[in-house]
Amino acid sequence: MPETLEHSAAAGHRFDTVLIANRGEIAARIERACRELGLKTVAICSEADREAPYGSTADSFLCIGPSSAAKSYLNQHAIILAARLAGAGAIHPGYGFLSENAAFADAVEKAGLVFIGPTASSIAIMGDKISAKRAMMAAGVPCVPGPDTALPDDPATIERIALEIGYPVIIKAAGGGGGRGMRVVPKADLLHEAIALTREEARKAFGSPSLYMEKFLEHPRHIEIQVICDDHGNALWLGHRDCSMQRRHQKVVEEAPAAGIAPDIIQPVGLACVKACLQIRYRGVGTFEFLYEDGAFYFIEMNTRLQVEHPVTEMTSGVDIVQAQIRVAQGHVLDLIQGDVTCEGHSFECRINAEDPESFLPSAGVVTHLALPAGPGIRVDTHIHAGYKVSPYYDSLIAKLIVHAPTRAEAMARMREALAGTEVEGISTNIPFLRALFEDGAFARGETDIHYLEQWLKLRRAA
Repeated sequence: MPETLEHSAAAGHRFDTVLIANRGEIAARIERACRELGLKTVAICSEADREAPYGSTADSFLCIGPSSAAKSYLNQHAIILAARLAGAGAIHPGYGFLSENAAFADAVEKAGLVFIGPTASSIAIMGDKISAKRAMMAAGVPCVPGPDTALPDDPATIERIALEIGYPVIIKAAGGGGGRGMRVVPKADLLHEAIALTREEARKAFGSPSLYMEKFLEHPRHIEIQVICDDHGNALWLGHRDCSMQRRHQKVVEEAPAAGIAPDIIQPVGLACVKACLQIRYRGVGTFEFLYEDGAFYFIEMNTRLQVEHPVTEMTSGVDIVQAQIRVAQGHVLDLIQGDVTCEGHSFECRINAEDPESFLPSAGVVTHLALPAGPGIRVDTHIHAGYKVSPYYDSLIAKLIVHAPTRAEAMARMREALAGTEVEGISTNIPFLRALFEDGAFARGETDIHYLEQWLKLRRAA
């Protein structure tokens, strides 16, 4: 379907009931936003999630399949059928699962429902890392050095591209994401083996062996810019985040704003992101991800969905991103202009996972005791309670602990107190690991990059 038709179909479309095509803390978060907007909700579940607490507070609660995600939360036909049966006019995909699936977004719209997210064409453009890079370069968004085309099959040509970029390089799957489908190549004699391994990984994980190559930056930070756009030609950026604390390319702690980046450096990048959104007629919320090194930004990808770390931007910007996302999908004009967006204070988010704090292996079981912190500047997004059974079938995230304070140092102190007051018994969690991290001096001083946490963990294991 042409993009103009997709936009005209959604623009002005009103609905009063939303099916939440997700589970866990994000399902609870979306349900709360809908309730505050006066909308009815339809929650869905697999057989493993029949006792999910948000099911009892939703207006409808439907089981759509077995415990396996492939037969439930990834079952497009079952989700759309459930929406029709329950009388929902829109589907919110949350994050993960089908949230960045262009075919699902298209199927939802063709079923006469509203997809609370970008159009299928926008998802397709930005979901393919090569076409995304090409679009960003056209909009003037700075990109990591490397061609905006897929790697050819010819070994000699691949070698020439790597030499032009300069080692070390990184090989990435064009359809990749979630930290998968990438491999660093430090020198020429390892190039072809890395290409072969990554092609096969990409084919199995993403259904396409298409790869691209970029310069590998050795000490960058991971910086994100949050955007929201309506169907009426309005787009805003809502400040920036630092998500450098990563383990195996998976984020562990996020903060907003990114410390030590002057407004005159970040503002042109934010405006370039807005320009890019307008050029591709983007609708809804999204996040531009960058590597930042030596005062320069380099675009790496765009997430065309709500992100796990959206609360830190909500806390600093004062914008309820989930509510704004839903209102945009209803066809409303954004009720803010860029000059209204003022980010105040500092916020941290810790991802609390059901996993062993040393081995990081998942930990399923029953939560026998739960104590969560409360007070000024403390927020907890979760779906669990004492007696809740953590399933082995899905992602290990069980809660997000978020704090806000006037300064970064005060926010760190508040997070230490909040972590000290968080108790989860009956299963293993990464809380001891998070407590130790917030005592680290280099992290407190902001002297970290995307490789720091892996190095920190190696030193802890060796001690």
